[in-house]
Amino acid sequence: AARLNFMFLFLCYSQSDHGPDFVDIPGDITLGGLFPIHARGPHGLPCGELKKEKGIHRMEAMLYTLDQINSDPELLPNITLGARILDTCSRDTYALEQSLTFVQALIQKDTSDIRCSSGEPPIIRKPERVVAVIGASASSVSIMVANILRLFEIPQVSYASTAPELSDNNRYDFFSRVVPPDSYQAQAMLDIVKALGWNYVSTLASEGNYGESGVEAFMQISREAGGVCIAQSVKIPREPTSGEFDKIIKRLMETSNARGVIIFANEDDIKRVLEAAERANLTGHFLFVGSDSWGAKSSPITELEDVAEGAVTILPKRASIDGFDQYFMSRSLQNNRRNIWFAEFWEDDFRCKLTRPGIKLDPDKKKCTGNERIGRDSSYEQEGKVQFVIDAVYAVAHALHNMHQDLCPGSFGVCSNMDPVEGRLLLNYIRAVNFNGSAGTSVVFNENGDAPGRYDIFQFQMTNHSHPGYHVIGQWTNNLRLNVEEMQWSGGDKSVPESICSFPCKPGERKKMVKGVPCCWHCELCDGYQYQLDEFTCETCPSDMRPTLNRTTCHPTPIIKLEWNSPWALVPTSIALLGILATSAVVITFIRFNDTPIVRASGRELSYVLLTGIFLIYLMTFLMIAEPGVVVCAFRRLLLGLGMAITYSAMLTKTNRIYRIFEQGKRSVTPPKFISPASQLIITFILISVQVLGVFVSFAVVPPHTIIDYEELRPPNPDLARGILKCDMSDLSIICCLSYSIVLMVTCTVYAVKSRGVPETFNEAKPIGFTMYTTCIVWLAFVPIFFGTAQSTEKMFIQTATLTVSMSLSASVSLGMLYLPKVYVIVFHPEQNVQKRKRSFKVSLLSLLLMDVLLPDCCCVALLPDCCCLAGCCPSSQIVSEIID
Repeated sequence: AARLNFMFLFLCYSQSDHGPDFVDIPGDITLGGLFPIHARGPHGLPCGELKKEKGIHRMEAMLYTLDQINSDPELLPNITLGARILDTCSRDTYALEQSLTFVQALIQKDTSDIRCSSGEPPIIRKPERVVAVIGASASSVSIMVANILRLFEIPQVSYASTAPELSDNNRYDFFSRVVPPDSYQAQAMLDIVKALGWNYVSTLASEGNYGESGVEAFMQISREAGGVCIAQSVKIPREPTSGEFDKIIKRLMETSNARGVIIFANEDDIKRVLEAAERANLTGHFLFVGSDSWGAKSSPITELEDVAEGAVTILPKRASIDGFDQYFMSRSLQNNRRNIWFAEFWEDDFRCKLTRPGIKLDPDKKKCTGNERIGRDSSYEQEGKVQFVIDAVYAVAHALHNMHQDLCPGSFGVCSNMDPVEGRLLLNYIRAVNFNGSAGTSVVFNENGDAPGRYDIFQFQMTNHSHPGYHVIGQWTNNLRLNVEEMQWSGGDKSVPESICSFPCKPGERKKMVKGVPCCWHCELCDGYQYQLDEFTCETCPSDMRPTLNRTTCHPTPIIKLEWNSPWALVPTSIALLGILATSAVVITFIRFNDTPIVRASGRELSYVLLTGIFLIYLMTFLMIAEPGVVVCAFRRLLLGLGMAITYSAMLTKTNRIYRIFEQGKRSVTPPKFISPASQLIITFILISVQVLGVFVSFAVVPPHTIIDYEELRPPNPDLARGILKCDMSDLSIICCLSYSIVLMVTCTVYAVKSRGVPETFNEAKPIGFTMYTTCIVWLAFVPIFFGTAQSTEKMFIQTATLTVSMSLSASVSLGMLYLPKVYVIVFHPEQNVQKRKRSFKVSLLSLLLMDVLLPDCCCVALLPDCCCLAGCCPSSQIVSEIID
């Protein structure tokens, strides 16, 4: 069906008013050629101005190669290659019309109803068969032509079409090319972008197969490889309107961080993009990475060098063919009549006019003499794709040569096995060739008909260089070799400019990705006790660790304890040391004057017990400050409440004794029970045993041990975090240890209040009362200080100091109010430490009787008259008066 449709198109075309213009070179085997001799025509015209380099140079390269092959005795001996070369006018639809001539010989025309005037059937010359086509140039043209040629199984070898779409061997199975596809070029450009450290670029493409396919290949490869994001993907229309390029530049600036621009565009579009950038005063901002359509051409950047400076371009590896230069510069109007467009080229190249019959010469142009010489009277530089045209023709020639050797062994010329040349078989021979091309590199094809990727990488440099222009800075052959140190950018800067969406996060910062744009992120500091686990995650350090200064890892939290040289330790220890010395002095004094009236009157047994408790209270300060250990923690738990329990048990017993004696004295002279020294000691030790028993029970439940508390000193700033080595005593456990002593203290205070009615002369109860009042005030002040520092960074130090100072103060109150006056009398007024003699024998006898009955250890002293003892032993002044009376 496809062939029938094509036959209809061809018949319509053959009936048109004009036939295609082409170069016809006779030969045993004919090759087709498609070249953009002219540009796209304006205003609906098929063809425009002549293209000297892309058109004439490339077409002459094919003619030159045919001459070389036909004169080579080793390649296709006795076989001459001919050609039929057509002009595509850089337009795919026009190229399709032109290429119909390649398949004329394959179309069977029905001539049964045609007769000559003599009645004989006509003799119709069969068109010459084209066995393979060299071309086309533009990918869009090659795609259009390839769809027709594959229907008639005519192999096609392109010298310039690089669209990745043509690598599809299912759709374009008869298409091959000696240039690498843009997929390789896109990979090379991606490798360049990565080597420069860019991860955020925009793309710019001319509308059409070349530009759109190239950009699509780049975007596809970048997605698969990762690490590079596309900020903008802008397309240049085929027919751009006025101001279109200014809009394109404005759009590219919407993502100004994406300074790198990957550009797949034709020369005209490249030039107009650079002009728009210059108008926007963005010289040096954009960092262009151009495809092979830019290459090392000077035309797109003429008078725009400042804007183009630093542009990195890519071009398939190529070489200038010296033989072609000699051939082309020797061409003239006389020796090149086979090229039907050469006269037009001559006029354009030398800016002259050839005279033709019936055409008047333009007076503004000089007349061509025919003696002009290319390269002498006009500028000449070999077009970049000449090498690939030569390689394409040689590829078909080598395929035909190998085919001839296999099908026509030993025969000269084309044998019957090759007449006609079978297209699919020739395709297989083309795909199998392997020879050194014109540039010295091998010409081979892969299974899709693509040539290997070999590129030179250029950079346009203007500043600080002896030869401004394009300079080779690397190569790409399946992998990139780029000399970054040889690169320079706008203004001669050697440092590679940045084209990134987001700057790298600092150590200790995590990336918070922008949704949908994997190359863009916000940097968030890992705050508090977090560290950077990886580039996307902050993790909290373990409880015993804190982050390092750069927050990239954790390290152990320093462990501290209360040091002896700390102010929090020096003040309590100083107070405790003074207290121990004072207590020791009292004990020594009492022992030294153990049998004196004052010591005896104070109740020696309970006094020694009470002084022992005071000594332990002072000693507790040193245990609270000592380095925690199992032994230290055990003694802390044992002695924390024991010293106070001993002190207040003895004081409670003594207070209760006084209260009971005076209460009993109000009712009778019968002494109350359990007021003897032995009874008092038993009662005191029973009260103390309750504290001791509770401590040993706690030992059994929770054995003493040390802990490192990392939560107590864990302020918002982790640099200040510390672990505290301490015993396993929480605030609650400390209060529990002291609770029993507090109960004793409160009870003792109650009895002191009840004993406040004792006469002034019987004042032993008064010092105890003042002691308990003061002690209660000290401990009432202790509670808010102790618990009010729970959130302080110095909590442990403050609480330890508060506790020890409170204990020392309570001990000092007891010591000062109960015993220092006695010591004072004993030491400084020994004359008062004697028994007072009474004037009345009766009174003395009764007093001694009272003392023997009620308080055997009580004796009257001169300090307190009326037989009133320091221990408050007398029942009441009234009883004593009555006895005296």
